[in-house]
Amino acid sequence: MTRHFRLPERRWAALLVVLGAAFMDLVDVTIVGVALRPIQSDLGASYATGQWITAGYALAFALLLVTGGRLGDIHGRRRVFMIGVAGFTVASALAATAVTPGMLITARIAQGAFGGVMVPQVMSIIATEFPLGRGRTAAISLYGIVLGLGQVSGPLLGGLLAGGHATGHGGASGAGFGADPGTGLGGGVGGGFDGGLDAGFGVGWRAIFLVNIPIGLAALAGAARWLRESRADRPERLDLAGVLLISVTSFLLAYPLVQGREQGWPPWAVASLIAGVPMAAAFTFHQRRRERAGRPVLVPTRLFRLRSFSGGLVLLLVLFCGVSGYFIVLAWTLQFGLGWTPMHVALTGLAWPAGIACTAQLTNRFGPPRARLLVRIGTPIMTLGTAGLAATVLDRGNAVTTWDLTPWMFGAGVGMGLTIPILSNLVLGELPEADAGAASGLLNSVIQIGNALGVALGGVIFFGEGGAAPADFPGAGARALLCSAAAFALAALLSPLLPRRVPGTGPGLDDERPADTSRLLRTDR
Repeated sequence: MTRHFRLPERRWAALLVVLGAAFMDLVDVTIVGVALRPIQSDLGASYATGQWITAGYALAFALLLVTGGRLGDIHGRRRVFMIGVAGFTVASALAATAVTPGMLITARIAQGAFGGVMVPQVMSIIATEFPLGRGRTAAISLYGIVLGLGQVSGPLLGGLLAGGHATGHGGASGAGFGADPGTGLGGGVGGGFDGGLDAGFGVGWRAIFLVNIPIGLAALAGAARWLRESRADRPERLDLAGVLLISVTSFLLAYPLVQGREQGWPPWAVASLIAGVPMAAAFTFHQRRRERAGRPVLVPTRLFRLRSFSGGLVLLLVLFCGVSGYFIVLAWTLQFGLGWTPMHVALTGLAWPAGIACTAQLTNRFGPPRARLLVRIGTPIMTLGTAGLAATVLDRGNAVTTWDLTPWMFGAGVGMGLTIPILSNLVLGELPEADAGAASGLLNSVIQIGNALGVALGGVIFFGEGGAAPADFPGAGARALLCSAAAFALAALLSPLLPRRVPGTGPGLDDERPADTSRLLRTDR
């Protein structure tokens, strides 16, 4: 028996390791949502504090994504990946043992920061392990599947692990949720939680963080065993001025999107968003000037000449704006408005990943030569599924059931299964190895901003300008869901920006061949 795996087996094991870590991070972005009420009840936290449990993670994650990607290029992707996984695992343990709201918020910020270091290495490692060809296409397709499933699995796993059900609900009218003047959803937190199905082995909400510990330890062991070290051919010093500019830009854009709606969109939130635009322009100018001078940059501006990358980023921003708004609005409508338990919401949410599972593997196997066509088909299906869901919620009102929602959620999942795996390939498939870390960090930053924008827009439509809980939860939910449907429709209209097929899948191409970096100079294929 040989002591080590041969290369093809080792690299697929390495892929499993990094995808497992990516899934852990993606789930943690959304898993807290359905467990906020038991967390707030147990720790005696206010609703605003509960929002920071989510917002702290998202902000720290967004601030470090681009920098984390470049750190891997410079100091070694395997090393930086393992540092990120180790820090994320320790932060998860601290979150699980938190006894005060402040401790939990601090642990969540640490989780987000280490996630921002860990996640950009995933695409870099895929680029180094899989030369351009069918192998890389399959690997990125699997990454796309993980991206989609991770995005929608958080609420489901949160319900399964947190378990229990709230007592003292306000029911459909929203009574008992009026203590928080910003949202009208804070008063019922003290109602407590009891019984119900609990897959968290009796530890309640703490299980949503404890589950990361074995996953993180397994990822560390797998990384030590199967990942090989790699870095850019000519690793140079980090562009500290660029780090400062991109961090300030990310904060100016992300913070008001996360917090502005809860505070009624005060002038500072609008001013912050406006200020983010010239700051982004300053970062771009700084990067171009350094690139022309032959100095190291955080984000190579030549990447944006590649239409598959620049057009794909716009489409991803719009698409994930719709996805995040979809799920937060459902949580508000069903859990806070209609009094459904976290478990009830989680089981209902199974329809979406079930739809993804029905089409994702078919997309992975048969889709690369006709990738843009699948995006053109999948996004309208998501649009119809979400619009049908909105119409059902509006029609059935407070009497809506799981069976009313399931067909439409399943249909939207089918559309996402056709779209996300291929879309990831179209955006990332042509990237040269040397720029994979920076590009991956930027892609994840765009997804994060899309998520925050979707939540902000959903909140504005759902709660209105006053910020109080709506008198008609189903009506408010239907209106906000239509906003997500509009985002999916816009994504369909943007699909012509994408190339026709995944790179490396045209006729006569070898199964594995080196990346052709000269394609970065071409804008039309």
